[in-house]
Amino acid sequence: MKLRCAVLDDYQSVAATAADWSPVAGDIEVVSFAEHCATEDELAVRLAEFDMVVTLRERVPFPATLIERLPRLRLIVASGMRNTSIDYAAAERHGITVCGTASTATPPVELTWALLLGLARGLVPEANALRNGGPWQSTVGADLHGRTLGILGLGKIGSRVAAVGRAFGMDVVAWSENLTPERAEQAGARLAGSKEELLGAGDFVSVHLVLSERTRGLLGAKELGLMRPGSYLVNTSRAAIVDQDALLDALRRGAIAGAGVDVFDVEPLPADHPMRSAPRLLATPHLGYVSQANYAAYYGDAVEDIRAYLDGRPVRRLG
Repeated sequence: MKLRCAVLDDYQSVAATAADWSPVAGDIEVVSFAEHCATEDELAVRLAEFDMVVTLRERVPFPATLIERLPRLRLIVASGMRNTSIDYAAAERHGITVCGTASTATPPVELTWALLLGLARGLVPEANALRNGGPWQSTVGADLHGRTLGILGLGKIGSRVAAVGRAFGMDVVAWSENLTPERAEQAGARLAGSKEELLGAGDFVSVHLVLSERTRGLLGAKELGLMRPGSYLVNTSRAAIVDQDALLDALRRGAIAGAGVDVFDVEPLPADHPMRSAPRLLATPHLGYVSQANYAAYYGDAVEDIRAYLDGRPVRRLG
């Protein structure tokens, strides 16, 4: 009897075609699910008859309470090589192998600039007006050249965002808790003296920090209040870094010119969530890592992980 493998949150139903599954086709039955499970109970029922799970990024948490309810599960493949939503100790206790895949920072960098440019030039309201018989020009675009780009977090993604900013002729400043002047200079940025200084100086502020206890709620009402009314905030990192209620309040009051957001406190976003109707907000449904090349890497490596596990030689192990 074949082992059964569940592919979770395959929203676009492309997992089967994004990679060649033939190396494992004789050994496993692959079942793809396009619908997200909103609760642990739903997920426990869905996965009860599966031996393997392929999950994208951190869309689905695997805490100890869920793992204990899945006695048949033997392999979890999570895209990327870092995942904070899996209880690795619980997986080990229950004899579950956890593996990762390759990933590239390019797609979230590109989406960051799509959001930033869309905000700056009012692309959504202008495009909608053109299609729906609205006014011919109703916004005046914000310039990038000569403006200040503030980057919170100058790691793999943030440094690439900085490079694009320089190409636009922007003055790039950066800050994170452990960032040094030398590291900032290497990435073509100036080190801001503080988080507060960066927020006050940035015409555009982009968040590229890893979520941790130090960064959770890093931008609250006080911090957003330091931004100028004509400035924009972009967050393609993690929703919890920015206080969601404070951001909604700032948008509603016009305290900032706008925000571009790809991450939310609840995903998928409920139909009645206030982010769906917030003014001055350009929002996308967590598309940061969703690209053809990344999906080919994710699912291609997932096939390799499964084949290696079946052969008794797991690769790219996490935990």
